[in-house]
Amino acid sequence: MFRRNTVRKHIRFYGEVQAVGFRYTAYHAAQLFGATGWVRNEYDGSVTMEIQGSERQIDDVVEAIQRGTYIRIDSMDVKTIQTIPDERGFRVAY
Repeated sequence: MFRRNTVRKHIRFYGEVQAVGFRYTAYHAAQLFGATGWVRNEYDGSVTMEIQGSERQIDDVVEAIQRGTYIRIDSMDVKTIQTIPDERGFRVAY
């Protein structure tokens, strides 16, 4: 359900973020907290995620990812972007 307080963020994660279960941790956290969007590995070793929900939902997802075993986020680039009103679900993109 799209609410007025919905935001969408484009986040690029750097650190130990590939080959450590990052995308699936993000997927399960987004499902748990009701966020939508996608996550994918990048060729430079970073991971990109577009995530949509309330600020709280997005913060909860990022916190859950940071608690993931073997995942180490050294830095993040975060931009607020235009929402997608009819988006449903969260997926791992390839």
